[in-house]
Amino acid sequence: MRKLLISMALLAIMLPAQAQWRAGVTMGGDWNQYTIDKHYMTDWHYEGLWGWTLGLTGQYNFNDWLGVRADLNCTQKNHRQYRTGVMANTNYDTRNCYLQLPVMASFSFGGQKVRGFLNLGVYGGYWLSSRLDGQYFNVFSEKTSNIDESAEFNKDRDQRWDCGLAGGIGVEYRFAPHWAAQVETRLYYSTISTQKDYMQLKDPKYNTTAAIQAAVYYIF
Repeated sequence: MRKLLISMALLAIMLPAQAQWRAGVTMGGDWNQYTIDKHYMTDWHYEGLWGWTLGLTGQYNFNDWLGVRADLNCTQKNHRQYRTGVMANTNYDTRNCYLQLPVMASFSFGGQKVRGFLNLGVYGGYWLSSRLDGQYFNVFSEKTSNIDESAEFNKDRDQRWDCGLAGGIGVEYRFAPHWAAQVETRLYYSTISTQKDYMQLKDPKYNTTAAIQAAVYYIF
């Protein structure tokens, strides 16, 4: 029992010494794919679209291989949509900006200067803004109008809260005693539809976002 207590006391002393805080910034680009059950709207088509991601990041390492990471970022989740048939001239990009907070376990491996890492966790987010850019064809007037405007949210239709799974894999290079740079491929898989059950129609729409981002950390 005495040896066990001594061992526990030593472990309690050693853990804080090994633990390590770090904070930094992230930036990069992302590709978002919009998934929708179109039902009878077979003339509508959706394509993925590029966007950007920018934010702050922090991490607490319990030991050499395990830590917990949290980011606060603004991430675009864009898509392009167009119609065929009589409305063939209708096509526009929808650019959506989300504020996100992913929280992930971070597993690392490798040497002192160059290390690989794997992040796994969840995220929560909020849909901040949406903008439309393109053109719309009016079948009654047979005229095409340009669109470049902010979209108004409908509280009965639009689901602005978002959450889902988050994960990434990347490599880190420690170029100075207190500084490190990372390159990471990140994936956000939303589990909440961007549209509520609206006008007696279940029309779920989901975002899946893949990002390539870089980070610079200061290690305390």
